[in-house]
Amino acid sequence: MAKTKTHPWDVTRYLDSDEAMAAYLDAALEEDDPALLAAALGDIARAKGMTQIARETGLGRESLYKALSPEGNPEFGTVQKVVRSLGLKLHVSA
Repeated sequence: MAKTKTHPWDVTRYLDSDEAMAAYLDAALEEDDPALLAAALGDIARAKGMTQIARETGLGRESLYKALSPEGNPEFGTVQKVVRSLGLKLHVSA
């Protein structure tokens, strides 16, 4: 019997376009879970390059990793800066 080779799953491998990133963030927003939203932003930032996002937002790379983790609790200003630097927009509809 042949052994099955597995690899750790990493969502950042699939966040390869602005459309994929926007859909991923939109799905996280629908869940109404702040920790999930922070983690999704962190995933997207890692896919784009955390160093680049840190440079564009003026925030520290390590502090971004911490704030955008599932355990993080980013300020809304941080969320706004990160979303803007990703070229995305938060959208609200009735």
